[in-house]
Formats: sequence, structure tokens, C-alpha cells
Amino acid sequence: MGSGERAGPPPLLLAPTLVLNVPSLGRDQPPASCRCVGMVMWGQQPSPAAPSLEDSLCAIAVVGRSCALYPRLPGRDGGGTLPSHDAAQTSAPCGRDAEGRALGSFQLGHQDNIPSCTPVQRALMSLTPSLEKLQAVKCRMLEAMDKGLSRQTHAQATVRMLPTFICSTPDGTGEVAGGTCCCAARSSARLPGVPGKGAAGIPSSGWFWGLRAALVRGQRPGASSLGPCGGLRRGIAASPGGGCHWDRVRSGSWAGGWGLPRAGLCLTLPPLPRRDGRLHGGGAVPEPRPHPVCDPPGRRKPEPPADVQDLRNANGHAAGNRGSGTGGPVAGAGYHRAPTTSRTRGCWGRGAAAHPAPLQLFDFIAQCVHKFLEEIGSPQHRLPLGFVFPFSCRQTGLGKAELISWSKGFQCSDVEGKDVVQLLQAAINKLELYHVQVIALLNDTVGTMMASSWGGKPCEIALVTGTGTNSCFMAEAELVEVVEESNGRMCVNSEWGCFGDDGALGDVLTPYDHRVDQESSNPGERRFEKMVGGLYLGEIVRHAVLMLAAEQALFVGASTSVLGNKDAFKTQQVLEIMDNETGMAKARSALEALGLQPSERDCCRVQQICRAVVSRAAALSATGLAAILSLMCRSRELERLVVNVGVDGELYQAHARFGEILQSVAGLLAPECTATLVPSADTNGLGVAMVTAVAQRLLTQRHEVEQLLAPLRLSRADLERVQALMRQEMERGLGRDSNADASVRMLPTYVCNTPDGTERGDFLALDLGGTNFRVLVVRVMQEGIHMASEIYVVPTSLMQGTGEALFDHIIECIMDFQTKQNLMEQVLPLGFTFSFPCQQLGLDKVRGRRWPRGMGRVPGCDAAWPLLLSLFQAVLLTWTKGFSASGCVGQDVVQLLRDAAQRKQHVALKVVAVVNDTVGTMMACGYDDPKCEIGLIVGTGTNACYMEERKNVGTVEGDEGRMCINMEWGAFGDNGCLDDIFTTFDRMVDEKTINAGKQRFEKLISGMYLGEIVRHILLAMVDKQLLFRGKPSLKLQTRDIFQTTFLSTIETDGLALQQVQGILRDLELDASFEDSVLVREVCQTVSLRAAQLCAAGLAAVVEKMRENRGLAQLAITVGVDGTLYKMHPHFSQNLQQMLQDLAPNCAVTFLQSEDGSGKGAALVAAVACRETSP
Repeated sequence: MGSGERAGPPPLLLAPTLVLNVPSLGRDQPPASCRCVGMVMWGQQPSPAAPSLEDSLCAIAVVGRSCALYPRLPGRDGGGTLPSHDAAQTSAPCGRDAEGRALGSFQLGHQDNIPSCTPVQRALMSLTPSLEKLQAVKCRMLEAMDKGLSRQTHAQATVRMLPTFICSTPDGTGEVAGGTCCCAARSSARLPGVPGKGAAGIPSSGWFWGLRAALVRGQRPGASSLGPCGGLRRGIAASPGGGCHWDRVRSGSWAGGWGLPRAGLCLTLPPLPRRDGRLHGGGAVPEPRPHPVCDPPGRRKPEPPADVQDLRNANGHAAGNRGSGTGGPVAGAGYHRAPTTSRTRGCWGRGAAAHPAPLQLFDFIAQCVHKFLEEIGSPQHRLPLGFVFPFSCRQTGLGKAELISWSKGFQCSDVEGKDVVQLLQAAINKLELYHVQVIALLNDTVGTMMASSWGGKPCEIALVTGTGTNSCFMAEAELVEVVEESNGRMCVNSEWGCFGDDGALGDVLTPYDHRVDQESSNPGERRFEKMVGGLYLGEIVRHAVLMLAAEQALFVGASTSVLGNKDAFKTQQVLEIMDNETGMAKARSALEALGLQPSERDCCRVQQICRAVVSRAAALSATGLAAILSLMCRSRELERLVVNVGVDGELYQAHARFGEILQSVAGLLAPECTATLVPSADTNGLGVAMVTAVAQRLLTQRHEVEQLLAPLRLSRADLERVQALMRQEMERGLGRDSNADASVRMLPTYVCNTPDGTERGDFLALDLGGTNFRVLVVRVMQEGIHMASEIYVVPTSLMQGTGEALFDHIIECIMDFQTKQNLMEQVLPLGFTFSFPCQQLGLDKVRGRRWPRGMGRVPGCDAAWPLLLSLFQAVLLTWTKGFSASGCVGQDVVQLLRDAAQRKQHVALKVVAVVNDTVGTMMACGYDDPKCEIGLIVGTGTNACYMEERKNVGTVEGDEGRMCINMEWGAFGDNGCLDDIFTTFDRMVDEKTINAGKQRFEKLISGMYLGEIVRHILLAMVDKQLLFRGKPSLKLQTRDIFQTTFLSTIETDGLALQQVQGILRDLELDASFEDSVLVREVCQTVSLRAAQLCAAGLAAVVEKMRENRGLAQLAITVGVDGTLYKMHPHFSQNLQQMLQDLAPNCAVTFLQSEDGSGKGAALVAAVACRETSP
């Protein structure tokens, strides 16, 4: 409660529409109970001495539980009346009316201004935020998180939302041949030695701080060690700079395989303990067991001299040479390692330097690693190392992190803004430990999340409530805008301790919080942490008690100046005082230790204050957790989120009620989420071991994935070579003598002009180029082109049956369309788009010929008939795209169509032009853009055409003008020139096609084959245990089951991985999120290669056209059609970008065709008629 707020009864934390009914309690009545629906309060044990309901109705308790409300507090001796000085203050206590009757109900946020509220009541009220206020804080936390995730507002956000580049959690799979982890962590140990004296005469009861190193072998952490800490923090313990102590620690066996590396190290750098030997916030330091080999009883270890400077204030860089006595991690400090013998191993010796230099932090850490490895036998195989570094870092990779700022007692200079991984690696390399490689750096909160996943309960959120507070969670990668990664999920370190630094917590801050902040080393900063972290809770209690004492509400008549001393209350004492059984005794003991003489009532009220402070910390932690839960639920588009939350920290571990409040309040504030709290098992560096294991698993997996996909990833040089080969094959296809041997046939189309906008008339159009067949009526008018069309399916049985059945089906579709359009009585010129390789007759072969019998003359086109004969006579060279109808290859397809019309007695059919779909696309787009002189199809198949200088076309007569060339580039590479581009997967796909060894370029690009390529890659990954836990489904082994449309869907920007999982689930694949990310990568790799190869072919075309015309710069338009180009989310962009790189002197515009191939067939005939019109 702020100083300006009115006093009132304690706010009962209710949902906005709920009411807490408190039964009337009499002093002599037995304890009553009520159902706390939406209320937060503490329960109490019954006592006959409680003076009033004020003392029994505590600030915060467990939500949704039946709690007893007692009229008395434990420990109050006597049973009767209140002392006179209390009577006035409690004559109308909160929870009763002015006449002392119990109030029936309080609603959320309702605070009557009761003038007689006591100072204790007001203190409890100010420390008890209502659920409504917590909901408002949650909303502000969500806003702060969104700012932290946004690229535009990240720098100004108080909740930093730092990416950790940890994109995977333990998956419970993988065989472990043996692994290693080394950790440096907050640790402490009593010095070994004779009773009463430790090494160098230091009392054996002294505590010291050191790194923790853990070695993981096989499926269990195998050893851990405390490194030497000489001079690390002067005065930090009774034994500063104590001797070197090694402690072997073994944890329980690992649950299943976690994909651990063969060997790995973990380091954990913790916050420093307090001067009294406890952790910041009062947590006790655990005592490790001495190891009999490393520290035999009675061994004395020399103490480093006192002039070794405090490491935490030293320079952080590695410097000097190892073992010289004048530099290096140990010698540079004036010390060197004594020869390693049974008596001196691990000891410190005096160096030769007259003026010892400061011992560097990272040198010290590296030396600890070195000593640890020596103790365990110094394995020489590669050791990946994970480093827990619990300070704010800006990470740009799992193993790249710049320190933002120190905290927790560290002030090492020249480190902020630098990569701490590089600093540590450099220090390690100086010791010639070249087999030790730092691969992962993580925050301790991330370690908690990973460690909590150990017991078979994967956690996606972690919450630490100890000395400080922090959280992390697995966010959708697309939300983390400060990194380029957009696939899968990434763990985000919220760094929420700074929440409220912008004033967002102003309405929940109390005068006690302001005083604690003012006395801190960083006023105005980390406001949320100062309300929640254990480092500050004792101080909040101290200020609350001090202010109550000043108001004569506590310790009446006694001197309380001792409460003005900082650290008079420690968080550990606060937690002990809260206990129902022993809390009153602990309160008395703590107060008496300060020289106070507390009454029973004083102890009771101090206990209430302690409970209120800790309960508020739990409620605020729950508020932050609820914000994370809601953010995850919203971003994953779920109706209900079910998730495990790893929790660690002294506050959570020391008091069960903290966890109960955390769980309950989070449930109230995020009712759409179900969160299960999982205590962290990270007592021996398990968290960092898990991260290192996962990192190593992913590195190993990544290496195998890269090897598998490397042949599909084409370099710039590869694509330039493909471009050159395409140009070479184009020249061969244009040559009269070399055409027969060219893989790119370069077929003349006898289309010599593109539309100019003067064409007029009505036409029918047919479009056959895949599994669908379209019939159109095209009306070319002055105001534009109008079309009506219908799509008909071509069954596979017809595609691969007889030619007679196929063309009969086409005629039946035409008749059906004409009937629906009322065109059966009209005879319209018909353009036929036939998207298969055809040889059209030259003009010299049709001179002197009459109109074909049964075709009839086309009005207005008599003068153009020789050209039209070339256009409507086309001999099929080969089927492609899955067609294999018999009796068609080598035949005139127009004649096959006319024969089918006669069989069906459909005489109103006048075919005047047969063109390829690529030519039709160019013509259709040319009607809208005169600069369109290239056609491109990228759909079921692929092909291109362009306007070539007629003089360069050796297969036709004449040198004037230009002619459209149908490249039929799908066959590029059939002569073996692309063999080194073909991968194993491409060959597997090719071997199963009906035209094995043919259309090889098309099989690298077109939509008919990309899904099959992906399927074969996925099968290979399953075989290598990289996907789906090595368990393929029968469906995945089915040919053509993975459709190319899946690539377009899976690669769609913003598509949640749950939807990718849904696609895979339909294939009976149990895919994890990591599997989904990898499947997406495979799809991206295959589609990117297709786009790049298409760009290489197109680059050869535009460069040839530019050179043909003698231009320094060519501006040209490409008419493009095809479902892959149009529907795939990235194909067009990838193609255009690579084309620009490969043909920088050509400005290429892409114009998508709308119904281009059908409309284009009509326009071809219209252009021919236009050219021969008088």
C-alpha cells in the first residue's frame, strides 16, 4: 500500500464476482472453517490465546482449499483479555464491524475506510495485493514480454527476453557410450585436516566458495570437484582463500538415455555466498563429503598468500604463460603448481614474482578445470564443455554470449561487452587443454528447466526463486524477432528481475520496498527482483518491523535501534519464523538475538509480517508465471496449455506453502493453462550436464544432417556451372547438325510474334498438361479478354492406358463444356495447349497443302494457312509428367484429337493451333506486357520458351525476325552432363519413374517429384536415428505419399509446429517438435535447390538474349505459371534472388499468368490471323 492510500480492512483476494463468506466466530467457539474460493490466506493452528480475529486472519494462504479460520493464534499465553494499550487498536479489527461482529463477506478490491485499523493491519494490507491487482500486473508483464521479444522495442524493454539458442530439450533417446560434464558451481566445504585446524592453521569450521566441476560418464554424472578458491573473495568466509579441496559426488542413475555425448564437461559459476557463510538471502550452504584419495585426513595444504587480489574485482582476461612464475593463470598471480606427487597434488606453491599480478577470473576457472581433469585421470578424447554463467548475457549462439552486466557481487573489469565463451576458451587453450571445447553457455534458470526434465517429465518453463529470481520458457522461435531463427522453438531467458524499473509496479510497491531499494547498490533497478528475491525479503521484513516499532505497534517501550542495522533479519530466519510448529519459538529466538525482549504478541505479529512478505513474493512469482503461461497458450493457438514447470531456489525449497501459493495463484490468473510444478533435481550440475548433453546430441545430429543434405546444397560455383552447361546445350539444340544429340531440344514453335492488343475474335481453348484438363471459351475484345472455363480430371488409368481412350475422354469433356456454355451449334477456332514435347512441321513441309480434310476453313485466315498448318500439326516426341498412353508417340496429336471427334460424332471442332503450355503462358502475359518474351512453367513439370533470333535457329529456314523456341529443358542432363548434381535421393526417385533416365532436370525441379525426394531423405534420416526416434511408419515407406503440397504447407511462414506435427501425424509419424523442425529444414533444402536450378537455367536464357541483341543491359519480362511457383511460399523469391545474382546485367520482371496456357492457345491463332490480315 502506498503512503497515500486509505487504510482499510485486509483485501481478500477474490475473483471479481466471487465472495468469501466468513462465519461469525466467538472467542469460546471451536475453530470454524470456510471454503476459500479465489481467496489467498494463511491457515493457523488453534490457540486459546489469540486476542482477536485480526491476529488469526493472516494475509495470504492457499487458494481453493478449505482452510480453518481460527479466533486465536498459537503461543499466546493466558486466554483472556487484551492489554489496555491494545484494546483501542483492536476494538474494531479488520474482519469485524465497529461493534466487533464478524463481517459476512468482502468482495475483491473492497476496502472500507475503517479509521480504527491498526498499523499491523495496514502493514498486512499493503503487503497483500488483491487478485485484481495481480491480474493487472500480469497484463503489464505480458506487455513487457512482448516488448522484449520485438526487434523494434527490445532495447527499451525491462523484461529483456534474451534468446538462449537452446532449441531442444532432452528427448529421452540415444545410446550413451560414455559422457563427461564438468561444472563450476556455488559450493562450499569444510576444510579437511586435524580437528580444530585446517590447512595452514585455518580453523576447520571455515567455509569457502569455489567452482563445482562435474564429470558425466555413461548415463550418470561420474564425479564433481570443488576447485581452489584462494583469494576469490577476501573476507567472504571465516577461511578466506582456503586450501584446495576435491569432492567426488555421484548422483542417481540417469532416467533413460538423454542422447549424451561420449564425453563432456560442465562448469557452473554461481553467485557468491554471504560473509556469514550462508547464501545470499540466508540459504545454508550444503557441506560436501571429503574424498579419501584427494584429501586424506591430516593433509595440510598451503594457503595462498593474502596479497592475492579478489578475483571478483579483478580483470577477467587470460594473460601470461603457464608455469612461468610471472604470468599465466596461476604463476601470473605469483604462484605455480608444485610437481604432481602424492603429497603435493593440487597444492599451491610460491612463485618467483616479486609483485604478484591479479589472479584472473577466467584463468582461475581454467585452472580448476585443469586440476579436475588431472584428478580424474585427464582423459584426452574430445571433451565438450557446458558453462553455467548466471549473469545477463546477449547470446548470438549456443556458444556465443556477450556479458551485458555483472551482478551478485561480481565486478571483474574488462569483461562486459565481451564474449565470455571466448575468454574461457582462450584460458583453457593456454593450459594446452585443446581437447576441451566450450560448446554451450547457459543461464542457471535454463539449467533448472533442463534438469527438471530429467525424471521423464519434459519441462518447457523454469522458475528460480532464490537469491534473485528469473524465469525462462520455450517460446515459438518466430516470436523471438531479435534472432533470425524462425523454425521451432527457442528457450528465452526472461531476465524478469528488471520488470517494474519503468514504474509498472508502482501500485504494488510499499514504503518498505522503497527503503530497501534506496539502500541497495542499484537504486531504481531490478524492482521486481527486490520484491521476490531471497536477497531482499529479510530486509523488507526488517523495514516493516522497524516502521511498526516506530508506530508503537511492536516492542512498546523498548529500544529498537538495532533494527536500523542492515541484515538484522535474514531471509533464512524469515522462512524459519513462518513455520507453524516452531515459528513462534524461532521468532522469539531471532528477536532476542537482536537484544529485544518481545512479547508473545510481538512474536505473533512478526510472524504475520514474515508470512505476508514471503506470500507476496510467491504471489508475484505466480503472476509472472501466469504471464508466461498465457503467452505460450496464445502463441501456440491452444484452447488449453498443459505444461510442466521446473522450479528451483531456496524460497521454493524451504517452504511448502510457497509452492502451494505459486501453483494456486498461477491457476487463478491463467485459468486456460494447467501447470505442474516439478522440483529441480539440479544438485550436482545436472542441468548444465543436460544442456551439454543435448547440445552435443544436436551437434552430432547437425553434423550428420549436414552430411546428408550437403549434396543438395549447391554453391555459387555449382550454379554457374549449371548455367554454362545449359547455355552449351541450348547452342547444340539450335544447331542443325547437333540438334539430334542435344539434351535441350530447342523446338521451333513457328510463333513469330507476341500479341500487340489488336487481336479480336472468339476462340475455344484446350489445356492438357497434367492430371487436370481445362476447356475454355476465350473472347478477345477491345475492352479486354473474357473467359469461361471448367476443369476436368484425367484419371491415372487414362494417363497410362491407350491413346484412343485418352483422346475420347478429352472430346467428351469438350462436348460437356460446349453444352453447358450453349456453344454446340457454333464452330469456333480452337487452340490446343498440349504440354508435352512435340515436333512441329516447318513451313517448307506444308507449302502446297490444302486445309486438312474435315477441318474446314477459318474465316479471315486463308492467307495465313501455311503458318497455321505448322501450328496445328505437332508430332508427339515423348510423354512426360506421368503420362504413358499407348499409340501416341510419333503421331500428330491434332489428328488424334480429330479422330476422337469423329468417333464421338462431334463435327463442330476446328483445331487451328497446337502450342506448348509454356508458349501459351508467354503469349497470354504478352497481351498484358509487350516486353514479355519468355515463358516459364514450374508446376507438375517444368519448361521454358523464349523469342530467339531466327538467324540462330539452324533447324528452320529464314533469317528475318524472331521465333519462339520451346526449349523442353526438362530433359536437360539426360546426356549425363548433370550427373554430379544428381544425388542418391534423386537417383532413387528416378529409378521408380515410368521414364527412368529421362527428364532429369525436371525431376530436380518440378512439383511431381519434390515430395518424393523429401520422402527418401526422411527415410534416410530415420535409418540414421535422426528422425522419429528411428521408427518410420508404413505410410512413409509408400511411394508418393509425401505430396509436394506438403512442402508448401510446411514451409509457410508463421505455421505453428503443431500444424506441421499434424501433417506428419496423418502419415502415422510420431513427430517431436525437433522432428518437425528437421522435416521443415529438409523441405526447405529441396525446394531451395529446385528454385536455384531453375534460376540457373533462366540465367542462361536471359544472358543469351542480351548477347543476341548486343545490349549492355537487358530489360525483359517473364510470363510464369505453375502451381509450384504460385503456391510455394518461397520458391518465387528464391528463384528471383538467385537469377539476379547469376545474371546481374539483366533486369527481369516476373508476371504471373492467369489462365495463361489456355488463353495463350487462343491468342496464338489470333496473332497468326492478325499477321496475315489485309
